[in-house]
Amino acid sequence: MRKIKFKKVRKVQPNNLEYTGRHKKMESELQLFVYDTADFLEYEEIDIIDLKSCINDKKTNWLNLHGLNELEIIEAIGAFFKIDNFLLSDILNTTRRTKVEESPDTLFFNIKSMLPAENSDNISVEQISFLIKNNVLISFQEKRSDFFSHIRERIRNQAGSVRSKKADFLLYLLLDAVMENFYITIENEEDKVEELINLSKNSTDPKILERIEKHRDNFNFLKRSIVPLRDSLYAIKSLKEDEDFEVIELETFSYFSRLHQKSLELLEQIDSDMGMLESASNFFFSSQTHKMNEIMKTLTIVSAIFIPLTFIVGIYGMNFDNMPELRQHNGYFTVIGVMILIVIGMVFYFKKRRWF
Repeated sequence: MRKIKFKKVRKVQPNNLEYTGRHKKMESELQLFVYDTADFLEYEEIDIIDLKSCINDKKTNWLNLHGLNELEIIEAIGAFFKIDNFLLSDILNTTRRTKVEESPDTLFFNIKSMLPAENSDNISVEQISFLIKNNVLISFQEKRSDFFSHIRERIRNQAGSVRSKKADFLLYLLLDAVMENFYITIENEEDKVEELINLSKNSTDPKILERIEKHRDNFNFLKRSIVPLRDSLYAIKSLKEDEDFEVIELETFSYFSRLHQKSLELLEQIDSDMGMLESASNFFFSSQTHKMNEIMKTLTIVSAIFIPLTFIVGIYGMNFDNMPELRQHNGYFTVIGVMILIVIGMVFYFKKRRWF
């Protein structure tokens, strides 16, 4: 039975907000979109004090925050929208697993976004949190990125149905964009796994095995990230039966069902890819074993050929006076000839038996 070990981690108290991520030098920037079917407003680098005059309760509002290092801004957003401290703590604590929290008028969702790191076998991870309250969707990103650029363009150009729907549909689009990063990451991992399989067929370099284990760890990490995402999306699907929950409209639940199905597809793909990695590892060890067997076969054949020659040399290396062969004029050449015939005969016999 596998032992479950307790891993001691740093605890962050809800009342003492602290950002635990890596982007501690990133300055916080606020961006606000206010839109409906007929109108659209975009505010770049908006201040907290201007939110009251810019947010329109009759329209859909998307407030996006880049950078979580400035705690004063996080606290000000929490005070303005009356967000509980434990949710703010989950936003700032990047070690948290994917989760969903709901109340009759609020939905909180955080997720790990992953992309392959450039020029390495590592995976770049960023935590993104979403909160919907009173037709306002707030997204918290650790750093500026282009995950949602296409969604911003759809809002600006009124492409698709995003402008005609509310914040719950916008949340679906944002989650879908983040999940696309999983597909990109898995596809990148698959390309590297295919490369490793080809290398394992032509090389026995131990570094290949190290890379195989590295990608096995990557797939396990991806799986550990997607499993809680699957569970969270299933929890959102289950909210459809909750009559007191009004954040997501009934017609929008079907979109979250699609995301849940995507998470299942991602997990199935990871299981398949881990099977390929296992095959690559087995092939590598089989190649190593085959190479070793070939070496041992060659050494065994060489040893077998020299055994009778060593026997003959051992006999004539004894220091006895009464050895008639020693006094024959052509005895040396006779023995050498016999030894050569023995070698030729054994090589011919081994070839006939296809031992090499």
